[in-house]
Amino acid sequence: MKLNFQFSNLCGTVYHKGNLLFTPDGNCVISPVGNRLSVFDLVNDKSYTMRIECRKNIARIALSPSGLLLFLIDEDGRGLLVNFHRQAIIHRQNFKEPVRDIQFSPNGAFIAITHGKHVQLWRLPTDFTTLSPFVLHRELAGPYDDILTIRWSPDSLYLLAGCKDLTCRIFSTDPIEGFEPAHLTGHREPVIGAWFTGDMKKIITVARDQAVYIWTRKMGKLMPVDHDEEGSGEVAEEASPKKKKVRRGLPARIAQKRQWTIENKLFFRQRHAKVVSIDYHPTRDLLVFGIWELPDFTNVHTLSISQKRIDTVSISPSGEWLAFGSSKLGQLLVWEWQSESYILKQQGHQYEMSCLCYSQDGQYVVTGGDDGKVKLWNTQTGYCFVTFTEHTSSIQAVEFSKRGQIVFSASLDGTIRAFDMIRYRNFKTFTTPSAVQFGSLAVDPSGEIVCAGSVDTFEVFVWSVQTGKLLDILAGHTGPVSSMIFSPTEGRLVSGSWDRSVRSWDVYGRSLNTETLVHGTEVLALAYRPDGREVAAATLDGQITFWDIEFGRQVGIIDGRYDISGGRKSTDRVTAANASSSKHFTSLCYTVDGSSIIAGGNSKYVCIYDIKSRLLVKKFQISHNLSLDGMHEKLNSKNMTEAGPKDLIDTTADLSDPEDRLDTHLPGAQRGDKSLRVQQRPEIRTKGVRFSPTATTWAAASTEGLLLYSLDDSIMFDPYDLEIDITPESIMEVLEDRDFTRALVMSFRLGENYVMDNVYDSIPPASIVSVAKNIPVKYLNKLLVLIARKIESSPRIQFNLQWSAAVLRFHGSYLKDRNQIHASALRAVFKATENVYSVLGKVSSSNINTLKYLKCQMEMKQERKLAGAVDAADVRMEDIV
Repeated sequence: MKLNFQFSNLCGTVYHKGNLLFTPDGNCVISPVGNRLSVFDLVNDKSYTMRIECRKNIARIALSPSGLLLFLIDEDGRGLLVNFHRQAIIHRQNFKEPVRDIQFSPNGAFIAITHGKHVQLWRLPTDFTTLSPFVLHRELAGPYDDILTIRWSPDSLYLLAGCKDLTCRIFSTDPIEGFEPAHLTGHREPVIGAWFTGDMKKIITVARDQAVYIWTRKMGKLMPVDHDEEGSGEVAEEASPKKKKVRRGLPARIAQKRQWTIENKLFFRQRHAKVVSIDYHPTRDLLVFGIWELPDFTNVHTLSISQKRIDTVSISPSGEWLAFGSSKLGQLLVWEWQSESYILKQQGHQYEMSCLCYSQDGQYVVTGGDDGKVKLWNTQTGYCFVTFTEHTSSIQAVEFSKRGQIVFSASLDGTIRAFDMIRYRNFKTFTTPSAVQFGSLAVDPSGEIVCAGSVDTFEVFVWSVQTGKLLDILAGHTGPVSSMIFSPTEGRLVSGSWDRSVRSWDVYGRSLNTETLVHGTEVLALAYRPDGREVAAATLDGQITFWDIEFGRQVGIIDGRYDISGGRKSTDRVTAANASSSKHFTSLCYTVDGSSIIAGGNSKYVCIYDIKSRLLVKKFQISHNLSLDGMHEKLNSKNMTEAGPKDLIDTTADLSDPEDRLDTHLPGAQRGDKSLRVQQRPEIRTKGVRFSPTATTWAAASTEGLLLYSLDDSIMFDPYDLEIDITPESIMEVLEDRDFTRALVMSFRLGENYVMDNVYDSIPPASIVSVAKNIPVKYLNKLLVLIARKIESSPRIQFNLQWSAAVLRFHGSYLKDRNQIHASALRAVFKATENVYSVLGKVSSSNINTLKYLKCQMEMKQERKLAGAVDAADVRMEDIV
């Protein structure tokens, strides 16, 4: 079995904290998700998560005007300069202080970073071979308190800085003769937004109290200037060096002033609201807090799109789309304000994700969370396409039926619910005579029987899916039922409990005898081998025990407590090696062939064991985010105080705003808003792991969301299959000689996408059949991936369909025999074809209706002419009189 799994996507979280960005073309939104970045393609309806990780949660991001360089800064001020397209780290920089804002200059030569009360201007590196490619150009000072926001002028010569000291400062990129940094005063609360207009004749500043000031620059008259006049009220001055000498004199002097004066004062006037985030589009002259059009300050649109506070807002380069992020709900919204419709509306689980299950084709994953919601995710697009909110308490288990048309969920609210995947509704609810809480769930292979285990009465309940009636109650356990699973080949039910036993039940038979398999400690998780002959049980002592379920004997054991042992938590009084809280597995799953087993628990590791040799063959660390608890192997003594760890000390009383100091959590509550890092840090853990039925991916329900790992197929070329004479030039020469099959194979061996696209598009339609027939089978997977990509991006629909038909015609039997190897590529072709079919179907239906309408209009017009009717446009006034 292949084990070169690599992180591929993060589906369960769409926004965590920080700012949102649009790419320069406006087609994608970049969103911080913990210490990673997710990119949402709004045009192609896809999303992916970059493999780059910061040390802690990302606080600010910035993208260069060319869209090539991406700068990430975490909560501690550690920055990463990344090649956005290659997803490669270019340089690391530590600013040693939290950064509130970061902006690239419009000409792409500088990057401005807030550093407390200062603004640092860094030159973008051009030579990365030097020891320190980052060079500090200037450090600008002047404000009396922290700088909250910075913005460049369109010509990159000036910089605006909104400050917490209620002023806005104007700095120059380079020293300019006769220019001094000016400050705009008059606001009554901190300035959180400042922009130059497109013509640079005006400045717009916005404060937290909803006040919008529009400043204009005027040349003053010859008038007296006194040194006590500086910073007076609503006037800001740019003084020359000669003017400084004039001010040093005690009496008033005569000098010419260049002033920024307030042209207009505007207010949003929304009651009991504070401006948290705002954006401005200079071309369309739009101010996004709601949508206001300047300079008339006309309210174009007012939005109410979230139940919680909006933390960030961004406007696309074209000014058509608005992106909003709410950290309390983990919500990401993209709104088209002209048509008043959603382009994207995604939300993850508000609290932790507790369980997951794959569909039979591996295309969908269902997850349950502590917020009582059941969500379905498309593994190809990374989007959640349906959410069920009928449960009123935490979800403990979810299962797909074998046919994949029904999803079952078990909750602590005492109900088992069945959801229809065709109509997306809760069509049946299973309950018990007395109120109980369910902690486990199992569905038989036929989908006719559903069973659930109780955590308070220690019983197993059996229902009929068709009638919804309670068929039987199986008693025997003396502790909470932690896990249940049906045999994939027969109607045998196996349940594990905290009473240190595993019981085997014959659900369909009339015999009441059960077989009990005794363990040394509490049983936490169960897994059935695909052939139905072996059961694996994970216990609290960190061991995985394998049982021959037919004869009831133990056939093997794996001691994994040292493999799963994670880091030390902030409140642990013992070292990580001696802590027992993370030394056990809470979820198990066999691979498709039954040769290996994957296990996860309350730590940062996921382990894969070879069953035959009982050895650890692969160990994955699912996160490197130090903002989560349990990541450090050793704690730093300097972070320990008499009041406890610094990370857990409540510092909300030191915040300046009353709404930030207000704590709405109940006393002793351990769960809450994941965006808050006070009083309680989320603990890294894996609550569920599952292998895809296609054996190419596996998923983990973790603290950060739904992590997807797939086989690493991102290698651009195979060095053993590459010859020295295979170059883009030689491939073009072969293509000119009309040897299309050889040119296509050479492009696959080279592995460059632009070369493959060029060769693919250059093959004439008449030669598709011969090329597809003669292509070597070792390149079929690459050809299918290329066809899927071209179907999604190319307008040549018939050309791409001819390729698909030719490949399936000549190599269909070969692909069918090796469907596990080529399943992902075939699924990509099917998905792309299905999307094109859906789009063309809508366009064709619309055109047919339009043609029918036009035809009816022509027939009615001809009938009126034949009947001698007079057109209303031809009737004259004197005829009416």
